[in-house]
Amino acid sequence: MENLKILFASSEVVPFAKTGGLADVAGSLPKAIKALGADIRVVMPKYKCIPKKYTDKMELVCSLYVNIIWRRQFCGIYKLEIDEVTYYFIENEFYFNRDGLYGHFDQAEQFTYFNRALLEMLPHIDFKADVIHYNDWQTGIGSLLLESDYKELKFYKDMKTVYTIHNIKYQGIFPKDIMDSVLGINWEYFHLNGIEHNDQVNFMKAGIAYSDIINTVSKTYAEEIKYDFFGEGLNGIINRRSADVYGILNGIDYDHNNPSTDKRLFVNFSSRNLSGKHENKKLLQEQLNLPQKDVPMIGIISRLVDQKGFDLIDCVFMDIMDLDVQLVILGTGEYKYENMFRWASEVYPEKVSANIKYDDTLAQRIYAGSDMFLMPSQFEPCGLSQMFSMRYGTIPIARETGGLDDTVKPYNELTGDGNGFTFKNYNAHDMLYTIRRAVEFYKDKTTWEMLVKRAMKQDFRWEKSASEYLELYNKAMQKE
Repeated sequence: MENLKILFASSEVVPFAKTGGLADVAGSLPKAIKALGADIRVVMPKYKCIPKKYTDKMELVCSLYVNIIWRRQFCGIYKLEIDEVTYYFIENEFYFNRDGLYGHFDQAEQFTYFNRALLEMLPHIDFKADVIHYNDWQTGIGSLLLESDYKELKFYKDMKTVYTIHNIKYQGIFPKDIMDSVLGINWEYFHLNGIEHNDQVNFMKAGIAYSDIINTVSKTYAEEIKYDFFGEGLNGIINRRSADVYGILNGIDYDHNNPSTDKRLFVNFSSRNLSGKHENKKLLQEQLNLPQKDVPMIGIISRLVDQKGFDLIDCVFMDIMDLDVQLVILGTGEYKYENMFRWASEVYPEKVSANIKYDDTLAQRIYAGSDMFLMPSQFEPCGLSQMFSMRYGTIPIARETGGLDDTVKPYNELTGDGNGFTFKNYNAHDMLYTIRRAVEFYKDKTTWEMLVKRAMKQDFRWEKSASEYLELYNKAMQKE
């Protein structure tokens, strides 16, 4: 169905505002869907942090008022076109002119406002969406609001919904009294198969319960979240809706992340000529005050949180330091892990570089300059870092979970198959064994170069995923 009209709703979108992988997806996927012929438009809040170079170009389309129970809130709708995709920004000084995107005391109200505003906006911008594509807990309430308050209106009657879970751990859980004070929806929706979860309101559960189609960001994760360990308490409703649950692997933007043209690198390179990769490593060592020598450099770019498996690294840190390796870390997160890596860089200044910050240019240089990339995650819905690292010829060492299991295949020296090194159990010594194995193969330059070239030839473009999303939209359209 070529003329499909899609409204893609996300609380963060690259290049306007980003805290995590959701923004990368929301920045890339709509472009790929648009290229397949659908009329897809993106909507997000107009945050204070959006760079001025974008806000200066936005045009005010219209303004209206949105009712949140007794509050009548102003809503400005701004529009900007980039790379042939139309973006809408919902302006409200009270809700969005703040520091930081999340964690505010009234975020239930913030995102209820956002979801009501994007529904109210549609007739004013003359865009009657066939499908609204909601993403993560911040828009989870959208399908329920459409169902409870808008479906009886002719304009909205036939609209369908697709809901994507990017990470089931973050659910948007609030006290049940927001049913009356914020949501203003009938209490008949507050039950086990609806918005109620442990006697509280759960935005993500609403998205799962009331959307026509549910999907998550890898096929393995779509299966994993049906079980207690991964389901974070929502595996019950996932299993009840399992006929409508799909997994589509995320992709990455191959134009923006291209080692032969990326301006953020010290030197450009390609799989045909890897000398530039070696040069990037030397210059990165110099930038980070590490000795310029030929030892495996292991990169980590991550939020420093439990989910990412840093307790495994903590457990066998001294053993890793006994290997002839360099460890380069970039990211921020939990204090204990920030401190662990800061301490390590002071005790092992010739082996460890801890960069406790976010720096886009340094991130690309680590992807390009490292030899290996470590991702020992407890769970990983999709993971983009292993795709970025392979794009730049850096070999992943990953645990077999979620999207990591779908993208990283263990190297088998007998058959020659595989593009990385993996371990199955969430166990520090299994991880250590796998790191040691990768370090041993690094010494065999012929094998290692073959792995690097193979990694760079992997195809994680958005095109394949985009066509799968079009199929999901069409499935949603066929729902009664």
